[in-house]
Amino acid sequence: MAQQGRDLRGFLQLLERRGQLRRIRAAVDPNLELAAIADRVLALGGPALLFENVLGSSMPVAVNLLGTVERVLWSMGMERAEQLEALGDKLALLQQPRPPKGMGELKRYGSLAWDLLRARSQRDLAPPCQQVVLQDGAVNLNNLPLLRPWPGDAGGVITLGLVITKDPETGTPNVGVYRLQRQSINTMTVHWLSVRGGARHLRKAAALGKKLEIAVAIGVHPLLVMAAATPIPVQLSEWLFAGLYGGEGVRLARCKTLDLEVPSHSELVLEGTITPGEELADGPFGDHMGFYGGVEASPLVRFHCVSHRRDPIFLTTFSGRPPKEEAMLAIALNRIYTPILRQQIPEIVDFFLPMEALSYKLAVIAIDKAYPGQARRAAMAFWSALPQFTYTKFVVVVDRSINIRDPRQVVWAISAQVDPQRDLFVLEDTPFDSLDFASERLGLGGRLAIDATTKIGPEKRHDWGEPLGRGGELEAEVDRRWAELGLADLGHHDPDPALFGYSFENLLQRLAAQAGRTA
Repeated sequence: MAQQGRDLRGFLQLLERRGQLRRIRAAVDPNLELAAIADRVLALGGPALLFENVLGSSMPVAVNLLGTVERVLWSMGMERAEQLEALGDKLALLQQPRPPKGMGELKRYGSLAWDLLRARSQRDLAPPCQQVVLQDGAVNLNNLPLLRPWPGDAGGVITLGLVITKDPETGTPNVGVYRLQRQSINTMTVHWLSVRGGARHLRKAAALGKKLEIAVAIGVHPLLVMAAATPIPVQLSEWLFAGLYGGEGVRLARCKTLDLEVPSHSELVLEGTITPGEELADGPFGDHMGFYGGVEASPLVRFHCVSHRRDPIFLTTFSGRPPKEEAMLAIALNRIYTPILRQQIPEIVDFFLPMEALSYKLAVIAIDKAYPGQARRAAMAFWSALPQFTYTKFVVVVDRSINIRDPRQVVWAISAQVDPQRDLFVLEDTPFDSLDFASERLGLGGRLAIDATTKIGPEKRHDWGEPLGRGGELEAEVDRRWAELGLADLGHHDPDPALFGYSFENLLQRLAAQAGRTA
């Protein structure tokens, strides 16, 4: 697929050409109504939406751009999900480099070096994001079409802004996607977990007695959102990863008032500072867990400069029980993570984070089991492999013969191969997601690993049953005779669970196709 313009407008044009963008010209209220409309369209697997008449603001609002796996792929210049694992192979070399073994790996490293060269960011001296500049008293956040998605939400929020900070000691930037709540015409609170890069930079700034500079870039190409959501080594830049994702360097511009760089084709950029220790109450808000989160004291950002393109477009999303846009991102990232995880834990054949389990609360891992205790080892290694797996509550480990994306097979493995006295492994009082109200103490919780593999060696005290199965020749013969038997109208046997409606990815794609036919 040819790469499209590396800005939000180019991606919207792509979606419109492919019949995947609907313009809403009727007046819509950003307070509750807009999110309610978008949520219904998203649940149907429908198109991206551009609300052109948003009450209280002159800015159009784009939402649901990444509401299907297909559109997530398009944002990365891809057409097939298999291409995501190829990208994951490339990123795995960066995550845990090692000396190449043989000419094959040497060529891979050579190819990666060339990709890194092409991925270097470039500086724009006359960036579109600074066509209009407002400073100090002219800054008024009330002009932004901030969504309030749920009735119990505390106020308007920015949800898909790239929040950019820099390590006060090393100068390495961090780009994250964090929620910001409007507090006044020129202040917002930023909600980030203590393990995130922005929070780490703020702690360093506090130790040095400095304010932390912070920029928020809104309305960027979705590719940059994907890069910011990808866990990377601390010493690397998300801009470099975005360049690797897109096959070309990100064009950056220096902020008007800060020593930070932002994507030059951002629709809107907010520039401000955080004084360490200055906090206000943030929340409650509806979150991905399907509940309202609590009220937390969060860092206060004071904005003193707003720059934007002429006639800017505001990009946003909202959280809640899946399916939501963040769940579609997680499906794509799942495929990218797989090679990275295999490199760190070689026995892992595949892993899956079901959308229904919020795309990170439960993981199903298939391993190539070779020795007793290996399932437990794999679960322990998974929890520490990547930062986002820190908050995975449940890990189910199965044999490689199990299709981990078919819940029927996973439930069978748990039911048929697990003895709760032997195969459940609990870690108590580990650092945990403060949004998880199921925890006995917020911020501290347990984890459970379930060994649903076939037991071998000292793991068992009696013979294990022989699994049922038919020979391939018999199955092929039945396939051959299917029409002769008068059963062709039932379709052919296929082990793919997607054909039986159990794959959420496949379900949403079929809903999208249905919505396109009835539009």
